[in-house]
Amino acid sequence: MGRYNIGLIPVNPRPIGQALQEDFMSDNSHDQHEAHTGPVKTPKQMLLLSLASFIIPVFIIIGLVFYVTSGNKTAPGASDSEKSVAQRIQKVGAVEVRDANRPLKSGEEVYKAQCAACHAVGAAGAPKFADAGAWGARIKQGLETLVTSALKGKGAMGAQGGGDFNDVEIARAVVYLANNGGGKFEEPKAPTAEAAK
Repeated sequence: MGRYNIGLIPVNPRPIGQALQEDFMSDNSHDQHEAHTGPVKTPKQMLLLSLASFIIPVFIIIGLVFYVTSGNKTAPGASDSEKSVAQRIQKVGAVEVRDANRPLKSGEEVYKAQCAACHAVGAAGAPKFADAGAWGARIKQGLETLVTSALKGKGAMGAQGGGDFNDVEIARAVVYLANNGGGKFEEPKAPTAEAAK
């Protein structure tokens, strides 16, 4: 039976040393229990931790691959990067603005500037200037056929249309060449403003 003091307060019959030891042991066992559980306390936390331990490294690897492959690299065999960049971004076409009211060149001027390189010496089978034998069969085909051949090209001669001279100037050069080879064609006139409409 327990002992009571005069104030009727119950007195613990255990000695003080034993009571302290029991209290320490109960606290120590609680600490040991906490030390064995870790930060994951529920299955939901375990699932999230498992997913994160898989997804985070995947994103790190993707980021590293992107970082390594995103640098400006020269193409294989391209040692001059400025030149290779310039070639990749070069113009596709060009617009040339000409004065529509400029005076047209004569057939002789166009011949000297455009045609003489081949027709003066007969290069690549071109009929020589003032060679009646070479021009005779061509003159019989008519001026329209000769002008079409000059504008669109024929044989080794490239198309002359769309170059430095307009179609009327090329036709004048054809007349100049053909007339010096025995033809009797009239030089084309400049189109009038009414004819252009």
